[in-house]
Amino acid sequence: MSGPKDRFRLPDGLPVALARDTSLWSGGRVATGGAPWKVVRLADAARPHLAALRRAGRAGLADASPLGRALARKLLDLGMADPLPAPRPGPHDVTVVIPAYERADELERSLAAVGDVPVVVVDDASPDPEPLRRIAEAYGARLVRHSRNRGPAAARNTGLRLVETRLAAFVDSDCRPMAGWLDVLVPHFDDPRVAAVAPRIVPLSDDTGLLARYETARSALDMGLRPALVRPGGRLGFVPTATLLVRVAAVPDGPFDEDLRLGEDVDFVWRLGDQGWNVRYEPAARVAHTPRLHPAAWAKRRHEYGTSAADLARRHPGRLAPARPSLWNLAVLALLARGRPGTAAGVAGVAAALLARRLSRLPADWSLAAAIVGKGVAADAAAIGHALRREWWPLGLVALAASRRSRLARAAAVAMLAPIALEWLRQRPAIDPVRYTVLRLAEDVAYGSGVTAASARARTAAPLLPDVRFPESFPSVRDRALKAAGRWIAAVRPAGRDPR
Repeated sequence: MSGPKDRFRLPDGLPVALARDTSLWSGGRVATGGAPWKVVRLADAARPHLAALRRAGRAGLADASPLGRALARKLLDLGMADPLPAPRPGPHDVTVVIPAYERADELERSLAAVGDVPVVVVDDASPDPEPLRRIAEAYGARLVRHSRNRGPAAARNTGLRLVETRLAAFVDSDCRPMAGWLDVLVPHFDDPRVAAVAPRIVPLSDDTGLLARYETARSALDMGLRPALVRPGGRLGFVPTATLLVRVAAVPDGPFDEDLRLGEDVDFVWRLGDQGWNVRYEPAARVAHTPRLHPAAWAKRRHEYGTSAADLARRHPGRLAPARPSLWNLAVLALLARGRPGTAAGVAGVAAALLARRLSRLPADWSLAAAIVGKGVAADAAAIGHALRREWWPLGLVALAASRRSRLARAAAVAMLAPIALEWLRQRPAIDPVRYTVLRLAEDVAYGSGVTAASARARTAAPLLPDVRFPESFPSVRDRALKAAGRWIAAVRPAGRDPR
């Protein structure tokens, strides 16, 4: 893959707006936020331009001055600003690639929705090819067929090789883009650093049962209401390729790893970022998706998603850690769990003082260090609770069962359940909080069981181990644990057996 150049100047007419989680300190000389979250010192010369951006709010600003464009470029690449390209009507230089396996009725609905653009349908060796052939022919789509089932990654690669347009849109056969989707997504490619843009994928069915209502509130494919730069460690670490628009020149021949039956979308997006490209999420464009609403199929799919963790951990070392808490934050949380809030506050104060000393070269006072420590403690508590519901689900279930008898178990239960309660309060789904919580826990356990099963099969602990952030003078506990796990695996592995 040929990566982008070091600098990509933005078009003068492309407005940007500060991202909602970007905070400015010391009169705009320091900014926090981004993907991943960071602290950035800004040049004094940029302060007037930053102030103008702040005044513009979510309406955005297209500052055509060289410094204004350079600042916008930097903020976009850090994830501290969002681009606001105006929707543009077609025709668009796009070819749609639809991987399909049986389900001719879904393919017909997808073809009816994509609009007046060239379409390539890749039949991934459906047992009966005739229904797909008839539907593709009726809609004027080009049809190619695999002689054996090779998976969605191979189907997308096959379709992409036939694309002759500047952009390609991958659309799964059970997805139906809504009107104007390309009008919203295509203008993002005016930014020469953008390699891919994902729309918001929302479940849509006639079912009104419990699972349908839960899916409406929390679909695994729905990345939410806020636009974002997609990057490991950021608010959105990946986007699904159920529908994804890509710049053909940014991807190599065969961009999807055909050895992956699941997780190929995560791998693809991460490799684009590693090459210096930007991937964006744009929820203003919407795509309807047919959800799986049978309880067994629903749980099985979540479990399958989890099984991709071991393969992804091998390809992207360190990125699958279920939590990355700092040693200081762990100490604060442990003291709070033991019922010692005063001591916990003291430890947090020491951590803030030491951080303030490290940040002394920045034009910021102690309040920045205090805010970082507070945000870090809350984020690490949520991350540990998330891991207890998913990757560490056996421990999480034990904690829930023992919460009436153990203070530590109660603290773990709070870390697990409080984010779910806040989620319910923010969204107010058409489900009572008890059943929402039960389904949320069931979803996480299904995913987590897939992670543990895949890790056991691959004989790796990487997707299960936290990455504890120690002071710089200490080695990473995760690195030491992985080395120890590797030695144990080597000791118990049968001679001559390949662990892959």
